[in-house]
Amino acid sequence: MSNVKAILSTKSGELWSVSPEDIVLDAIRLMADKNVGALTVMHNDELVGIISERDYTRKVILKERSSSNTKVKDIMSKQVYYTHPEQSIDECMFLMTEHRIRHLPVLENTKLVGMISVGDVVKEIINDQKYTIKQLENYISWEENY
Repeated sequence: MSNVKAILSTKSGELWSVSPEDIVLDAIRLMADKNVGALTVMHNDELVGIISERDYTRKVILKERSSSNTKVKDIMSKQVYYTHPEQSIDECMFLMTEHRIRHLPVLENTKLVGMISVGDVVKEIINDQKYTIKQLENYISWEENY
């Protein structure tokens, strides 16, 4: 069974964050530039929130706020669910499903070491299943030959 560390090993290791005082437009531009759906919000190297495309659409667009006049702290999600490198992929999927979230920051102790998405988790689950199927096929083939 895979864990978060396995997902992180396949990623670039680059982390993109914004400050609570940053303007929402800058955060959205960074998401677009890096092709990500969420950013961690950091203050003095501490994770204080997360801002996602969903936050933007629901708290800026639908409320007719200005992206260039609204600060990240005004729309970020302050309740941050997170994971750690040793957590299983199944536990992450449960957490994401239970709380209807698409991104999990990865903390080691209190240090941010990565971010995983629901797409990363699904891909890892599929890889685990492919591996299990291959092992079963090899076992059946070996049994048939002996």
